[in-house]
Amino acid sequence: MAKIFSQSDVATHKKPDDLWVVVDEDVYDLTKFQTEHPGGQKILQRVGGKDASKQFWKYHNESILKKYKGQLQIGSLDSKKQDAPPTPPPSPPQKKDPSPEAAQPSPESGAVAPVPSKVAEELKESMDPYGDLVPYADPSWYQGQHSAYFKLTHEALRKEVREWVDAEIEPNVTEWDEAKRVPEKIYKQMGERGYLAGLMGLHKYPTHLTKHRVRSVGPEQWDLFHELIVTDELSRAGSGGLVWNLVGGFGIGCPPLVKFGKKPLIERILPGILNGDKRICLAITEPDAGSDVANLTCEAKLTEDGKHYIVNGEKKWITNGVWCDYFTTAVRTGGPGMNGISALLVERDHGGVSTRKMDCQGVHSSGTTYITFEDVKVPVENLIGKENQGFKVIMTNFNHERIGIIIQCIRFSRVCYEESVKYAHKRKTFGKRLIDHPVIRLKLAHMARQIEASYNWLENVIYQCQMMNETEAMLKLGGAIAGLKAQSTVTFEFCAREASQIFGGLSYSRGGQGAKVERLYRDVRAYAIPGGSEEIMLDLSIRQAMRVHKILGMKL
Repeated sequence: MAKIFSQSDVATHKKPDDLWVVVDEDVYDLTKFQTEHPGGQKILQRVGGKDASKQFWKYHNESILKKYKGQLQIGSLDSKKQDAPPTPPPSPPQKKDPSPEAAQPSPESGAVAPVPSKVAEELKESMDPYGDLVPYADPSWYQGQHSAYFKLTHEALRKEVREWVDAEIEPNVTEWDEAKRVPEKIYKQMGERGYLAGLMGLHKYPTHLTKHRVRSVGPEQWDLFHELIVTDELSRAGSGGLVWNLVGGFGIGCPPLVKFGKKPLIERILPGILNGDKRICLAITEPDAGSDVANLTCEAKLTEDGKHYIVNGEKKWITNGVWCDYFTTAVRTGGPGMNGISALLVERDHGGVSTRKMDCQGVHSSGTTYITFEDVKVPVENLIGKENQGFKVIMTNFNHERIGIIIQCIRFSRVCYEESVKYAHKRKTFGKRLIDHPVIRLKLAHMARQIEASYNWLENVIYQCQMMNETEAMLKLGGAIAGLKAQSTVTFEFCAREASQIFGGLSYSRGGQGAKVERLYRDVRAYAIPGGSEEIMLDLSIRQAMRVHKILGMKL
C-alpha cells in the first residue's frame, strides 16, 4: 500500500540532507540521489519540498520516471486520485480462438501450453482495448476493433513483449544510444525468451534448432503475425539503433543460412546463435556496390585442393558487424554480373577478418561496421546454396529484410505521432494548448492517415506471405513489398518532421521530452536508403508488378 502525504508534509523535507520533491502528485525522496543527478545538486535543492513537475518535464521524458520510480518514489499526495481495486466481473462466455490448432496441446517438452495459456487466460476476450488508447497510436486491433488476422495468441504475445520492453528496455534506451551499445544481456534475453528463433521469416517455429520457447505462444501456433508483433513492440522504444542491435544483423544474416545452408553447418552454428551466445550479420554492401548487388567485387577463389575459398575484399555499412562471430557474405566466385556471385558463411575465428565501427548519422547503438577480409580461409562446406547461384539467395532474403524495415518505420511513425499528441495536450502557446490550435490537429490528422494506410497494406502483405510458399511470395509480392518499403519510409520521414515541428526546440536537443523525436529524426535516412533506396524500390515495384501480371494474363 503506497504511503499518502499532504503537500505540507512534503514541504518539511526541503533541506540538502532531507530532500523530497513532487512530480505529478507522486512523492520522491532525492536525498541520496543528489550526487548522481547529471544536472548537479543545486537544481534539486531549489525545488526541495515543492512540486517540481514543471521543472522535471522541461528537461526529462517519461523514460526517466520509469527508470528511477521504483527506487525513489516513496508515496503520493493525498490529492492524487487513487485507483480503485478492480471489481471482479461476472464470468461471461469466453470468445473462442477460431483457429483449430488453438485447441491442440503442445507436443513440445518444456514448451508453454498453447492458448488458452495463463497469459492469454487473463485477457478473457479477444480484441479488448489495450494500451494508452491514444487514437491511431496503436494498430486498430489494440483499440477494441475487430481483426481478421489476430487471435488470442497474438494478444498474449503483445502483452508479454510490451511488459518486457517497458521494464527492461525503454527506460534505458537513451543511455544506450549515447553509449552506442546495448548490453549483451538484452540480446541474450532475446534468445532465452525464444524471440530470435521466431524472427527469421519461417512459416514454422524451428524447434529442432533451439531448446528455448516463447512463453505465451506454442511453437506450433507461431506465424508471421507473431513475428510482426515482436518487431513492432521492440520498436515502441523509439530507437532504430536498439532494434537493429537486437534483430538487425540477425534478422537478415541468419535466414539465408537456415534456408540454404548445409545441414551439418546449420546444426553446428545455429544453436549458439538462437541461444543469444553468438551473433551473425549479413555482409553484402561494399564501398562501390549497394543496391547494385550484381556488381560487387569481394572475391573468393577456390584453393587448388578444392577444400577452401580464399576471400579478399571489403564490406561497408554492415549492421552489427563489430560484434559478430559469423558473416553471411556475398562474394564473387565467377564472372561478372549476377551469375558469378556466391554466398559464404565467413567465421571470424578463421582469421583475416578485421572490423571497425563506423560513425553514422543515426542508429548509434546498431554497430555499423566496415569489414576487411584478407586471405580469409573458408571451408567449402560453408557455401550457402550453390556456387555462382548466390544471387538467388540474396534476392530471396530481401523480402524479409524489407518487411522488417516496414514494420519498424510504421511503428516509429506511430511513436512520433503519439509523442506529439501527448505533448500537444500539455504544452500551451498563445493562451491555449497546442491541441486546441487547428494547425496542430491538421498535422496530426495527416500523420494518422498515412500511418493507417501504410499499416493496413502491411497486414495484407503479411497475410499473403503467410499463405504463400517462399518462391511464390518472392515472385508475386516482391514488387508490392518494395512499394510498401518506400511508402513506409516516406511516412516515417513525414511523421518525424511534423513531430519535430510540434515539439519545436525540444526536438532539436538530445534528451528531455523530445528525446524520441530527436533520435528518430536522425534515424530516418538509415531506413530510406538500406534495403533498397526509395527511388529504386518504387521503380522495382512497378517493373515487378508488370512482369508478374503479364505472366498471369494481363490484358492491355
